[in-house]
Amino acid sequence: MNPWCARLFAVLLLGASQHAVALDYTLPDLDGRPQSLEQYRGKWVIVNYWATWCGACRKEFPDLVSLHEQHRDSDIVVVGINFETIDRKQLQAFVAAQNISYPVLRSDPVRVTPIGPVPALPTTYIIDPDGKPVAGEVGIVMRRDLEDYIAGQRGM
Repeated sequence: MNPWCARLFAVLLLGASQHAVALDYTLPDLDGRPQSLEQYRGKWVIVNYWATWCGACRKEFPDLVSLHEQHRDSDIVVVGINFETIDRKQLQAFVAAQNISYPVLRSDPVRVTPIGPVPALPTTYIIDPDGKPVAGEVGIVMRRDLEDYIAGQRGM
């Protein structure tokens, strides 16, 4: 793992390490149907909080889409959580225009989520296959760093 990646996920965001049990976190998808992180149990889940107005968030989309596309049928899934108040149809159009292929859920902006705090956007958490948050980062994350972190955790 490169040193930047080690720094990136070395310190868990406040609150993430407080979860000793798996998360029960359900939000509506773009069609209004409830979706739960529980449905991804057994996989590493990259939970990325973002908003349409966030330029840094847009920079992450290609890497997150690439990561999701390569791993979704095996061991890693990306879940985007739109963290703003926006019309559902506008959000659907934005997701389509950005070619976001991973699941997108909707949440009103709140300071602390069941996973942990979201002090700024983008914020990303990594959930282990047992459903527990194990790491997080505020700011842009890259595919390679996420893969390196997960590979390092598997080697432990």
